[in-house]
Amino acid sequence: MKAGVRQFLLAATAAVIFPCAANAQTAAISDDVVKIGVLTDISGQFSHESGEGAVTAVKMAVEDFGGKVLGKPIEVLVADHQNKPDIASGLARKWFDVDHVDMVANLINSSIALTVSQLAKDKNRIAIINGSGSSRLTNDACTPNSVHYAYDTYALARGTGSALAKDGKKSWYFLTADYAFGHALEADTSAVVKAMGGQVTGSVRYPVETSDQSSFLLQAQSSKAQVVALAGSGNVLVNSIKSAQEFGIPQGGQTLAGLLVWITDIKSLGLSSAQGLVLTNAFYWDRDEETRAWSKRFYDRMKRMPHMGDAGDYSSTMHYLKAIEAAGTDDAQAVMSKMREMPINDFFARNGRIREDGRMVHDMYVYEVKKPSESKSDWDFYKLREVIPGEQAFRPLKDSVCPLVKKG
Repeated sequence: MKAGVRQFLLAATAAVIFPCAANAQTAAISDDVVKIGVLTDISGQFSHESGEGAVTAVKMAVEDFGGKVLGKPIEVLVADHQNKPDIASGLARKWFDVDHVDMVANLINSSIALTVSQLAKDKNRIAIINGSGSSRLTNDACTPNSVHYAYDTYALARGTGSALAKDGKKSWYFLTADYAFGHALEADTSAVVKAMGGQVTGSVRYPVETSDQSSFLLQAQSSKAQVVALAGSGNVLVNSIKSAQEFGIPQGGQTLAGLLVWITDIKSLGLSSAQGLVLTNAFYWDRDEETRAWSKRFYDRMKRMPHMGDAGDYSSTMHYLKAIEAAGTDDAQAVMSKMREMPINDFFARNGRIREDGRMVHDMYVYEVKKPSESKSDWDFYKLREVIPGEQAFRPLKDSVCPLVKKG
């Protein structure tokens, strides 16, 4: 698929459920339809964390809901933002102003999520964020029209930072992606490490699209820090872990900490390279019978197991549609009110709830990647180290600077 500013509907086989949308250049479509726009990375370095998987998950939720809500057909539009905030903003603005899109989903890439969630507020539409992680989305940049669903940098830091600090890993050096997500992940993890008596010996920031991290890894290696923390994501993270292995960083006694690791990353790395990595996650396909059942359905379509972004896209879309049904309208504020009011109980979360700052609170899980000898089958990658209750996993409201949070 060629990159470019474009918009397209889901597969033609879905046309019976999702009526044909107008071409991107045509006039506005009637409001007698509920429109969901999946704004994601189709072809770039974060596409394995979103892209077609996000589209498939949203499509599954719409199909499972029945294809209609309040008698209105549900239509899904998709666009590739190319990891460029200006392109994402232009696409979202057109969706809101011309195509009357009601909710924008996925929003991988924190810079883009921050931009589009503010635009959704201005246009009184809804943004549900699953791919991006910056905890700013429910802190200083919170909005009454956005939900941060699957995970955030605070929870990742709380999980992985605490787990390694408990193991006696007190000195940290950060390799940080130079954009909103990386900055937030380094800041949140540094705070956890310092609170537990550790220290940050140094950090270096790399361009988000860099193809070679050799010089950055050598700086981390020479720091002698106990933990080399990778505060990034995407293909660059996978390549950096491979390079760290080649440079002998783990063999030299330093611990690699992937602060955001997706199960697709482990698949790309292989257990020989990934074994021993400690990571924090919101979802694992093999957690229980419900996760296995849904994951099998997803696997049948995508030929890979789902990660927390995929599961979050499905769960949040289903919750959104249930809220429309409960509210009796697709008006953004009425739907947001119902989404905050209704608990979330499904394969993704037990007793999940959306707080006034837009944070969906649910349990998080600390896993360790298995050794090849411990894995019994393909995609059998993780062993559970710790369950972090939702109330402990995410930033307490008392510490929030979100203007929507009532103090005292």
